[in-house]
Amino acid sequence: MRLEGKVAIVTGAGSGFGAEIARRFVKEGAKVLVADLNGPAADRVAEEIGATSCEADVSDGMAVQAMIAAGEALGPVDILVNNAGMTHMPAPLEEISEDDFDRVFAVNCKSIYLGAKHLVPLMKSRKAGAIVNVSSTAGISPRPNLNWYNSSKGWVNTATRTMAVELAPHGIRVNAVNPVAGETPLLKSFMGEDSPEMRAKFLSTIPLGRFSTPEDIANACLYLASDEASMVTGVTMLVDGGRCI
Repeated sequence: MRLEGKVAIVTGAGSGFGAEIARRFVKEGAKVLVADLNGPAADRVAEEIGATSCEADVSDGMAVQAMIAAGEALGPVDILVNNAGMTHMPAPLEEISEDDFDRVFAVNCKSIYLGAKHLVPLMKSRKAGAIVNVSSTAGISPRPNLNWYNSSKGWVNTATRTMAVELAPHGIRVNAVNPVAGETPLLKSFMGEDSPEMRAKFLSTIPLGRFSTPEDIANACLYLASDEASMVTGVTMLVDGGRCI
């Protein structure tokens, strides 16, 4: 029960990493708001794990403000996990449409700004809080043809570190988790196609020889969000099976 008495918001929690993070947080005693653009998916996960749900477009300021308010209705929000993310299909960088570029940066980057804008003042007033940003090894060791996704995750890692430095005097910790490609709905988009040959190609770059799992990422987020990590801030933790060595 490492999160007993805590209130957490997990974005993009209708599936994949986010759903497992929310599930693990509930098991560890937290009251969790499951937030997702797909409202019915958020409802299903929340009902399954015993949490509260909220439909939210994390790239929209008013939606994020409403999401934070929904979290605060459960009690003072102690933890925000910025897990919502998206990618573009693999292609040469000059072929990615402007709409795809804008959407990737809105969901992967602007969402973190908006969450901070609306939640950090409340955390500052309480002199406590933990923010965990779900980034990617793509922001540390980029793969070709995912250029703008790679760049957005590099932004997440830099934002995590600068947020940590600025917010530390206010008792707020900010860390990131950098997963290698995982068994989530985004995997096919990363690879371009989900075939045995493409999977073998991706796995050949991971020394431990497997994709990350939602459980792997939930474990890392749990540690960083818990009081066990009270001296940890500004970390961009690799959960990558050795890929970035």
